[in-house]
Amino acid sequence: MKIALVYDRINKFGGAERVLLNLHKIWPQAPIYTAVYNPRTASWAKAIKIKPSFLQKFPLAKTHHELYPWLTPMAFESFNFDKFDVVISITSAEAKAIITKPKTLHLCYCLTPTRYLWSHQDQYLASPGLGAFSKVGRKVFKLFTPYLKKFDLIASNRPDQYIAISTTVKNRIKQYYHQNSIIIHPPVDTSKFSYKSPKDYYLLVSRLTPYKKVDLAIKAFNKLAKKLIIVGQGRELSNLKRLAGPTIEFTGSISDNQLISLYQYCQALIMPQQEDFGIVSVEAQASGKPVIAFKAGGALDTVIHKKTGIFFKKPTVDSLIQAMKEFTSYQWDKQYIMSHGQNFDKKHFKQKFKKLVEEQWQKHKKNSQ
Repeated sequence: MKIALVYDRINKFGGAERVLLNLHKIWPQAPIYTAVYNPRTASWAKAIKIKPSFLQKFPLAKTHHELYPWLTPMAFESFNFDKFDVVISITSAEAKAIITKPKTLHLCYCLTPTRYLWSHQDQYLASPGLGAFSKVGRKVFKLFTPYLKKFDLIASNRPDQYIAISTTVKNRIKQYYHQNSIIIHPPVDTSKFSYKSPKDYYLLVSRLTPYKKVDLAIKAFNKLAKKLIIVGQGRELSNLKRLAGPTIEFTGSISDNQLISLYQYCQALIMPQQEDFGIVSVEAQASGKPVIAFKAGGALDTVIHKKTGIFFKKPTVDSLIQAMKEFTSYQWDKQYIMSHGQNFDKKHFKQKFKKLVEEQWQKHKKNSQ
């Protein structure tokens, strides 16, 4: 069974890239096709066979792919997968647009339906994240949105089977693409984490962008006068620093070992945003630490209310503060929390994904005969 992987773009490292690496470990000979590849910002991929599209040669494409929204789908359509039995697209955007012949099985591991066209379109328009190019990017996006949505719906029919990362994403796939899907949660290396007696701080781990709602947590902790350590970087950093009171600490980017230590010694993880899945929630629980999360998105799959964490129902400061007060009234079972976190370990992901691919391939071969 000859396999290829396809990913939207390789120019950073985050949760989706961890998924990609775990799939590559299952099939180390599989090349990865992508729209653009930036080796300077994606050094993790240097040992992998990367096949970028023609878009790689366009000015600024490696750093500002948003400037070419009409070309990116064409870039994926330009690839030829005739020599492969199975192609797995890992995508929250255009990678599912690849074209395969009937004999080739196309499985789509959908991180979410194209975010900037569907579930987060308004947020993208408000803050495109292109710096000096934001104004131009917003105009280009508005101009091409009708075309992009039409094409995205066409492309959504190309995979033979969808695999969703969470119940929320499964529901979005049904809502926007009218397709059924199978859930396999993303992989987490839970073996790296362990419990330590908590110190006097809470932890928030996130990219510092508007939709992550970090400002909500800062406002709540300002009122509570409790210590909050914020790990991450992003274009909202300067705004968030101006908002933060004396009990808020920003670490910026830190090493894996430093992050593990912060998980181990925190009181709890704060997750004020709606995540498609939310790997940080699992990492905290694997450290025996509860999660205080907004009741939406992937947290509904990863957090058990009043057993491994507390939900707050509204994306407001008062709702988070109420959850914080409720949190302090519970005695938390660290062993139960750790055991629950381990249910999402990467070994389970690899077993489930490999089994699914083999089953789908056998079914596809039989139906193709």
